[in-house]
Formats: sequence, C-alpha cells, structure tokens
Amino acid sequence: MGCEDERGLGDRIARFRVRRKLTQERLAERAELSVDVVRKLEQGQRQTARLSTINALARALDVEPSVLIGQPTTFEARQEGDSPSVLALRQAVSPLTELLGEDADPEAPPTVGALRAALRSTERIRREGRMADIGVLLPQLIRDARTAAHAHSGTDAAAAHAVLAEAYQVAATTLAALGKEDAGFTALERSMEAARRSDDPHLETMGVSTLSWILTKQGRLEDAERVALTAAERIEPGFRSRPIELSLWGILLLRAATAAVRRGKHDAVDELLNMATAAASRIGEDRLDYATPFGPTNVGVAEVNFLVEMERGAKALTAARAVPELHRLPPTWRARFHVDRALACVDLGKDDSALRALLAAEGDAPEWMRYHGTARRVVAELRRRERRRTSPVTELADRLNLDG
Repeated sequence: MGCEDERGLGDRIARFRVRRKLTQERLAERAELSVDVVRKLEQGQRQTARLSTINALARALDVEPSVLIGQPTTFEARQEGDSPSVLALRQAVSPLTELLGEDADPEAPPTVGALRAALRSTERIRREGRMADIGVLLPQLIRDARTAAHAHSGTDAAAAHAVLAEAYQVAATTLAALGKEDAGFTALERSMEAARRSDDPHLETMGVSTLSWILTKQGRLEDAERVALTAAERIEPGFRSRPIELSLWGILLLRAATAAVRRGKHDAVDELLNMATAAASRIGEDRLDYATPFGPTNVGVAEVNFLVEMERGAKALTAARAVPELHRLPPTWRARFHVDRALACVDLGKDDSALRALLAAEGDAPEWMRYHGTARRVVAELRRRERRRTSPVTELADRLNLDG
C-alpha cells in the first residue's frame, strides 16, 4: 500500500526533533506537553497519540501532522488489474490541456443528467469507503464535468459547474485523507471557483466546510476554526430557516469544534457542540446533504469524538451508548465512531472491548480501515500488547497490511 509502519510515529518525531536541534524537554515545552509523553512516543512505549497531541508536536516541529502520522500515499491496486493512484487525481485536478493549448476532447460532452448520476454513484462509493473505486471513477468524473461546463451554456453550464464543484470537493477530501493536503487545497480552490459559476447557492458553504477540514489536516487549526465560524456567522439561521440551512450551519459548527478541540479550547468546544445540538434538535431527524450527514445521530457521534480528544474516555463510552440510531449514518462515519470507541477503551485498559470496536469498524468499512491512520495506529498498539503469536488482533493487523 506504500505506507510506513505505524510504529514509526516515535521514530518520525525523534528524527524531526534531532533535525531541529531540540532536546526532548525543549520539544515538550514548545508543544506544551509532558516530556513523559514525548519520551514514551519516541521510545515506542506509546504507539498512539491524540490528534491534539500530534498537532501540538507538528506545530513545534514545523511539519504537517500527516508527516508525523505517516499517512498512506497511494491507493492499493485492485485485483482486476487497475492501479488507481494519487497521480491520477492530481492529473485530473491540475491538467495540462489548457496550459498547453491542446485540442479539446473530440467526444460530445456528457449531459447534465449523466453527470448527476455519476456524481451520485461516486458519493455513494465515498460514503462506503471504497477508496480504490474512488481512484478509478473520480478522475474521469472531474474530466467529464469540466468538459461539460466548458461546452454547455446557460442553465446546463451552471448545472455542470455544480457537479464539477462537488467532484472537486470529493477529490479534496480524498487527497487530504491520503496525506496530500496541498493537492487537496488546490482541488478545493477549483471547487470554490466552480461553485461560484453553479446554480447551487449552498455549494460555497460546503466548500468552506471542506476547507476547514483540509486546514485542520494541515495543522492550521486557528485558520480552520476561523473560516468555519466566519461562514457559520454569515448564514446563521433564523426562526424561518429551512432544514438544509440548519444542517449546513450545524456542519460548520462541528468543523469549528474539531479544530478547537485539537487546540485545547475545551470551553469553546462545549459551546459549539451545544449550538449544533440545538440545530439538530430543531431539524428533528438525520439528514444527508452533499454526502455529509447532520442531525441528532451525527452530533452524538461528534460529541464522542470530542470527549476522546479531551481524554475523557469513560465519559466518551457513556456518551457512545446514548448515540441514537447509528445505522442512519454512512458506513465510514459509523466506522470512525467505532474507532473513537476503541481509542477510549485503549485509554481505559479495556483491550478486548477496543478490539471489538475495531472489528465493528472493519465490518462497516473494511477498505476505509486500511487507509485510516488512527485506526491503523490503534491496531498496532493492541498488537504490540498481544503476547500470542496468533490472535484476533494479529489477524486484524494482517488484514490491514501492518508490517512487523
């Protein structure tokens, strides 16, 4: 899969620390962490770390968080022989055709109906976490939507730009998830440009939500929080607001809270979560807008994530048991929820419960698990503690292609 062994987290921290001519004590001081945390990570006594910890270390070392995490950098080959990769997405997002003045595609541009059907299919694949299929289908969707947007006029051109904006957003999140945040940022810029030419006024708002997430992945937490809050203030709903407006507002609040919790701003997290909870209660049901869920269930899942980030494991598990109707969320959201449960269990020394949570995540989104850095690190930690040569956790590690 072209990714480093997750047990290399401590090695990466130590390598950059030495390169920056820092002692462990000085790094801990810069990151505002205990020197014991730095020492245990570097010595391999701890295989996992909160994203807030990783972000703090990344800031202190002046690197992006994904550099420390060791994110996968490519899609795995499929059995049918296709070898989708990050390169294919890069070429679709930043083509040379226009720069070189090459001839346009000789085929007739796809219809708006065909584009929308392809987008729905791609979004479903994304929600299911089928990464290799995204690598095959998404570049072609971007090319088709761009061709249609250039070829059509009037309402058809606006509609094609709407599809193109969403396709670029999917590319942005996919690239960022694979540790290519700069390429994801480029895709997001293209998405915002297409959104402004579209017939959908909500696409720019969703673009800001995606931007906040990419900035968070880059470790630019203050920027991530600010852009989400600025957009949320701009669209703050009123008494007559429609459910979709409440949903988009709530999504932005949760994006801001994600950045805030990684900055250690726990009071701000509580306030943002309360506002998002109120929005979800007004909607009264779970929605899926632009492939992003929002409603009572997703707010409950977000609360569990924030509690885990704040290292309140027991409270996180209590909150997890109260999450309503988890089946309403897309598979990848459910899988991420189970990974958070596993993190809380590891903190509390409940390794058997952690393994059960990880197996539930694998059951929901098996391919997604192979690419998700946090899930892989937790499995690596549990395998390190396992004394038996063969066990359910070693078998899970094998399925995730973890080395060692």
